[in-house]
Amino acid sequence: MLNQFSRTELLIGNEGIEKLQNAKVAVFGIGGVGGHATEALVRSGIGSIDLIDNDKFSITNLNRQIFATHKTIGTDKVDAAKSRLLEINPDLKINTFKIFFSPETSHLINFKSYDYIIDAIDTISGKIELILQAKKNKIPIISSMGAGNKMDASRFEVCDIFKTSVCPLAKVMRHELKKRNIKKLKVVYSKEEPIKPIITEEIIKSEPNKKRIPGSNAFVPSVVGLIIAGEVVKDIISKNS
Repeated sequence: MLNQFSRTELLIGNEGIEKLQNAKVAVFGIGGVGGHATEALVRSGIGSIDLIDNDKFSITNLNRQIFATHKTIGTDKVDAAKSRLLEINPDLKINTFKIFFSPETSHLINFKSYDYIIDAIDTISGKIELILQAKKNKIPIISSMGAGNKMDASRFEVCDIFKTSVCPLAKVMRHELKKRNIKKLKVVYSKEEPIKPIITEEIIKSEPNKKRIPGSNAFVPSVVGLIIAGEVVKDIISKNS
C-alpha cells in the first residue's frame, strides 16, 4: 500500500525507511538552516525529533526561514515548527525545548537519547558545548558554518572542519577545537568570501542586542539545511543495525 514515504523507499528500501523511523535526531537552532534541515528530515521519515531554540519569529525571518509566515510572527519557533511538522507526519514523535543552548543550559538536554545531532546555532560557546557533548556521548554530529553574508549556494560543501578555509566562523572553530583536543568534525561550509552587509540605522534600532547583523537570503541557508539533512539521512541508513 502506498504511503507518504513510498517514493523515498524506492531509493533506500524498506530497511532504510525503518532505520529512519527508529532514529531520533536533535536539531539545535530552528532558523534558516535548522528549519529547512528539520522539515527535510521529517519528510524523509525520521520518526523522532527534538527541537531546541528559545527564539520567536520576527518579520526579518520571513526572507529565509521555512516556518516563518506572517501568521507565525511573534510565536515561539519551536511551537510553529511542531505544528507544521505534525501536519506533515502526524505519527512524528516530537519534543520541544524553549531554551537558549549554552554550557549553562546543557544539562537540560538528555544527549544519550539521540542518534544524531544537528548544530545550526550561531554562538561559538554553544557550538563548542554541543560538539563536546556529542564526543562525550559518542553521537554523530554535523555543524553548520557561516551561511550569512553569502550569495552563492553552489559553493557549499561537506568536509572535516580541519580541511576548511576562508570561512571566518570555521577559522574560529578550528582554533577552539584544537585547544580542546577535538580532532574531527563534519561540517558544511563555503569558500565564498563573505559580503560586507549594508547596515542601516533601521536595522540597528530593530535589533539592538546584536553586535553583528549578517545579511541573508532565501536560497543559501535553505541549501545548507538540505545538505545537512541529506548527510544525516545517508549516515543513519548506512549505519549497521
